[in-house]
Amino acid sequence: MSVERSKAARHRPTIHDVAAAAGVSRGTVSRALNGGRNVSPAALEAVLKAVRTTGYVANPAARSLVTQRAHSVAFVLTEPQQRLFEDPNFSILLQGCTQELAEVDVPVLLMTASTEVERKRTSRFIAAGHVDGVLLVSSHTGNPLLEELRDSGIPVVACGKPIGHEGQVAYAAADDRSGARLMVEHLRSRGRRRIATITGPPDTPGGVERLAGYRDVLGADVTPDLVAHGDYSRAGGEAAMSALLERAPDLDAVFVASDLMAAGALNVLHDSGRRVPEDVAVGGFDDSSIATSTRPALTTVRQPFQRITREMVRLLLEQIQGEPPAASILPTELVVRAST
Repeated sequence: MSVERSKAARHRPTIHDVAAAAGVSRGTVSRALNGGRNVSPAALEAVLKAVRTTGYVANPAARSLVTQRAHSVAFVLTEPQQRLFEDPNFSILLQGCTQELAEVDVPVLLMTASTEVERKRTSRFIAAGHVDGVLLVSSHTGNPLLEELRDSGIPVVACGKPIGHEGQVAYAAADDRSGARLMVEHLRSRGRRRIATITGPPDTPGGVERLAGYRDVLGADVTPDLVAHGDYSRAGGEAAMSALLERAPDLDAVFVASDLMAAGALNVLHDSGRRVPEDVAVGGFDDSSIATSTRPALTTVRQPFQRITREMVRLLLEQIQGEPPAASILPTELVVRAST
């Protein structure tokens, strides 16, 4: 061994170094690094800060032998892989969850489960104990993966309400219904009277809740010709907008259930010769990077993605420590730009 490597080995930070830097006992450090049970918030914060400043890295193999845990978490996306790159929401959620879990030295495994083959592979991998918990994103109603995960006993937190399993599966979500009401009330305040909507898929929580918020405001003014279903893709937004213009050419506003679909709707409106917002006002949902790149810039409903990912991780870590499933619903915010 070279002198440099020998020095590096002698000076590699240990759990004792972390305890000294944090001003706590070695046992407190151990508990903090293995889930935080019986550790005060102040002590946990001190330990995490000491881990960062000392550069301490736990030995995952040794730790797993002691705790019987994998010390990793799966981020499972139940959409096709290309959606991870097309829809900025998914990458924001992945990045946020990864950063939150890095604070407690837990790596994240990205898995996609959009097809039956992928679902079975994912279910087998998780059931085999390779991860301690699952962050489940974009789960459609009736997807057997959710029930398989629940039945396996693995801690699971869904992003968005797990329709039909709200009392059994933990989740963190934006208040979709309230956010939709904010947008539709805003469109009405602009003097719009023929307000259409492009919904999300009807088997997703966003698709159900945002349509419900739209109906809450318009009531009897909602007619079938003003409602078109999309799939949260740009192409889906284009197809839905084309259908709306054919059925209701006199519409003067449209609430679109995602920014990506709204970008597709704007393309169709421009191609049809309609001016935005003079002829048709357009509102989206998410406040993703897409909202500021469209022409005109998109009025939208802001989802608190940073808080959602923080809550998803908190709820998952609590379950891993033995707490029952819980839910967190977070408020949204209207962001007004030039499209309305």
